[in-house]
Amino acid sequence: MSRRVRHRYTARTADKHVLYQKAVQSPEPDLALIRRVFRAERGREPRHLREDFCGTALLSSEWVRRHRDNTAEGFDLDPEPIAWGLAHNCEGLDAERLVLHLKDVRASGLRPPDVRIAFNFSYWVFHERATLVEYFRAARESLAPDGLFLLDLYGGSDATVELEERRRCGGFTYVWDQHRYWPGTGEYTCFIRFEFPDGTSLRAFRYDWRFWHLGELRDALREAGFSRVDNYFEGAGEKGDGDGVFRRGLRGENCAAWIAYLAAWP
Repeated sequence: MSRRVRHRYTARTADKHVLYQKAVQSPEPDLALIRRVFRAERGREPRHLREDFCGTALLSSEWVRRHRDNTAEGFDLDPEPIAWGLAHNCEGLDAERLVLHLKDVRASGLRPPDVRIAFNFSYWVFHERATLVEYFRAARESLAPDGLFLLDLYGGSDATVELEERRRCGGFTYVWDQHRYWPGTGEYTCFIRFEFPDGTSLRAFRYDWRFWHLGELRDALREAGFSRVDNYFEGAGEKGDGDGVFRRGLRGENCAAWIAYLAAWP
């Protein structure tokens, strides 16, 4: 008789990057969306990916593994997740096919990307509109002539409510803490915490963001020189939650919480 293996995570022994990748990141649907949106518009496969705010470079490493012609560059200012990603996600990969830069995301890369991404709302670190537009302009100028800049966002009436959401993840509980929101400035402080069966917890990540609304982002992208910006909204599942399928649409659906992507074309 087989016995189920249980993970014995505790605050003392858990690796926050392992837990984050298990609870938050989903390379398979993310990479599938990148390919689908690009191929539908350009009629070819994207090959060179640039991942801004790459952290542990999970998406970049998975991208390179998907096809022998795929290459990627990752950018992040924090040396700690970069080092962790090199040790755990990039092992065995050709260093010429995957290059990680310890640089500001506004810095130039080695070659123009077919697709440049900024996922997990990471670009919300830019609090001033002028700085955000500067970043978007750098993204546009970096792209291949037929390239794509793709970013995600979320919104809805629950998005700026100060609340905690919990989700069981197999051996631990993921906690998303929308800790503080100031409507006058858009300042938005959030935490990720992990809780364990032994009663311990680990506050692993803090985010000091500005909450950017979809309309603001579309305007900023157009100001940065993108000729077209498409919205991709998640469809509704049978239980009223998201179905994981993102479709192009202008207005979306007004609900308490939604996820969307913006596809910006030069």
